Amino acid sequence: MEDATARLKRMKMRSWRRGTKEMDLLLGPWADAHLDGLPPEALEVYEVLLAENDQDLMAWVLGQTPTPAELTPMLDQIAEFGRNRLRKV
Repeated sequence: MEDATARLKRMKMRSWRRGTKEMDLLLGPWADAHLDGLPPEALEVYEVLLAENDQDLMAWVLGQTPTPAELTPMLDQIAEFGRNRLRKV
C-alpha cells in the first residue's frame, strides 16, 4: 500500500510529466504549491483529474467545453492559479 508521502510524490511527478508541455506548466506548479495542503477528499478529486487526457483538461481549463461537475471547483482553482502566474511574467 502506498503511504501519503509516496502518493504526493507520485501525484506531483504525474503533474509535471503529463504529455503536453502546456499541461506540465499548468499542473506542475499548481501541484507543487497546493498538493501538500489538500484534504484527502480533494486529493481524490485530483487523482481523477490526473487520469483525464490533456486535450480534455486543456479544453476545460480554457472554457472551450463544459467541465465535469465533480472537477469544476478544482479546475477553476487551477485555471485561476495559471492566470495569476501569467500576470506575473
